[in-house]
Amino acid sequence: MANISIRNVSKSYGSLKVLEPFSLEIENGEFVVLVGPSGCGKSTMLKILAGLEPATEGRIIIGGREVTDLAPGDRDIAMVFQNYALYPHLTVRQNIGFGLKMRGTARAEIDRRVEDAARILEVTPYLDRKPKDLSGGQRQRVALGRAIVRQPQAFLMDEPLSNLDAKLRVHMRAEIGALHKRIGVTTVYVTHDQVEAMTMADRVVIMQDGIIQQIATPDELFNSPANLFVASFIGSPGMNFLNAELKGGRLTLFGREVTMLGATAHEGRVVVGLRPEHLLLGEAPVTFPVRPTLVESLGSEKYVYFDAEGARLNEGDEGRSKGLIARVSHSGSLSKDEDLVLGFDPERLYLFNAETEQRL
Repeated sequence: MANISIRNVSKSYGSLKVLEPFSLEIENGEFVVLVGPSGCGKSTMLKILAGLEPATEGRIIIGGREVTDLAPGDRDIAMVFQNYALYPHLTVRQNIGFGLKMRGTARAEIDRRVEDAARILEVTPYLDRKPKDLSGGQRQRVALGRAIVRQPQAFLMDEPLSNLDAKLRVHMRAEIGALHKRIGVTTVYVTHDQVEAMTMADRVVIMQDGIIQQIATPDELFNSPANLFVASFIGSPGMNFLNAELKGGRLTLFGREVTMLGATAHEGRVVVGLRPEHLLLGEAPVTFPVRPTLVESLGSEKYVYFDAEGARLNEGDEGRSKGLIARVSHSGSLSKDEDLVLGFDPERLYLFNAETEQRL
């Protein structure tokens, strides 16, 4: 296990800069997730950490040793890829132990480590099978096993669950989390899925266009997003946004005047954020009537879609309805053909500067 220090690392391809100066200190045994939309630079940063891509500028230190210019094999890290990268002609046992064999490790030591990894990952019954005889989840466990037996200072994982179906992804998320707690190896994990990031990470690094937007724990990201992008990216369903005018600490939402305590320092256009789960059905400090455009039932919960004046249209959304969503606890039936009363607590609102998109 080791600390990882990333110091002002950037990456350019000619005049195209894909990664702005990136700095991050990762503690020994920490599980850090890099998350963001496609093209944000998260996989590029992971490849630079692994030594698969050279950094244009900056330094990387793993376990107190500078590795910026070292080859991947000299960095004492193990990587798990999006595809399983298993050798089809080798058995599970041979696949897991292949890296150790190439390093000249003694046969008895290889056998011991392979058996230990197989027991941890519950693939012992499959050690003599070929990859073609395994399910997707079992193959991913074998890929993890190949990394575990290396006993590296750090694991680097590049979207390892993206090829699995939804149910299996949930199961493997829990397995990887339990595995990390058991062996405690410093882990850097890349994904585009914010649910993976929020459920697995000690800390999350949110990226957009090669720039770090916020580094925080999952709870901090959810409760205190730094800007409009983070607020829109974290949460499922995503946060609702409305355009409003703030004057003297007051604004109008859903035809109701709302007093924003502590917001008197800012005047002018703002973007108001309201999470779907913070919209309540029935009694609340501020209520308003709606006619749903769609109601989706998830059993004990309902997703209520409705149009609202002032709903924020993002770039490329011209022409769509001004739709918002409420996530309400309700086990009965709700109809999109009848009026409902929704409400919210003003203390649950988020305010963002309409120009800078930073949270107020």
